[in-house]
Amino acid sequence: MLIGHQTYGSGKEGVIVLHGWFGDHTAFQQTFPFLDTDRFTYAFIDYRGYGKSKNISGEHTNKEIAADAIGLADELGWDKFHVIGHSMGAKAAQRVMIDAPGRVKSVVALTPVPASAVPLDADGESLFYGAAKNDENRFNIINFTTGNRLSPKWVDLTVKGSRETTTESAFADYLDAWVKEDFSDEVKGIETPVLVAVGEHDPALNADVMKQTYMEWLPNAKLETIANSGHYPMKETPAYMVTMAEAFMAEHA
Repeated sequence: MLIGHQTYGSGKEGVIVLHGWFGDHTAFQQTFPFLDTDRFTYAFIDYRGYGKSKNISGEHTNKEIAADAIGLADELGWDKFHVIGHSMGAKAAQRVMIDAPGRVKSVVALTPVPASAVPLDADGESLFYGAAKNDENRFNIINFTTGNRLSPKWVDLTVKGSRETTTESAFADYLDAWVKEDFSDEVKGIETPVLVAVGEHDPALNADVMKQTYMEWLPNAKLETIANSGHYPMKETPAYMVTMAEAFMAEHA
């Protein structure tokens, strides 16, 4: 079984791209015009239950995402490759580093979830666990994580995309994957170069969180703040996101 995906480009540097919780690989669509397709070949994955993989059943765990990503890299003939992961996808990218030792050239972790569990208080649990069925919850999460500064129309479109490109059951399961799973002990000390990029207006997964997790655990991690972005730099600042990511990957090609 090959995971659903879209390839883009013809360059010799392979890049696996792992999306976040709110929607499939099309969350990156606004970056496509800016990609250096002569230098890089991008493989945008859809997790089981999402997008091109909507009809593929699974356990919906980080280990499964990593296994599907590594399997796709094998199918594409990529012995070594880069990984870009957004939010939940950045947590899965760390699982790829663990499960494919020596194969990952670099990781670009965009507004990333750490490899540890993410504690939620009672209000947070109600908000996030209610989001599978309730679009108002989805709206409030997206609005909050982008700093309450983008138009309701933009937030509505992001909610709509998340609803149309995911199955409700997979969406609910992946919340457990990024909130409850903890493999931080396994990631500590991995020397893969990692660019940790947070959004200036993301109040939750901010630089302070990264300094206590990624920057503490990974010896070759570099922290950058993306100006004028919240939790979705591929949508909010796509040209800069691509420029930043490709510069880092080129450095470690």
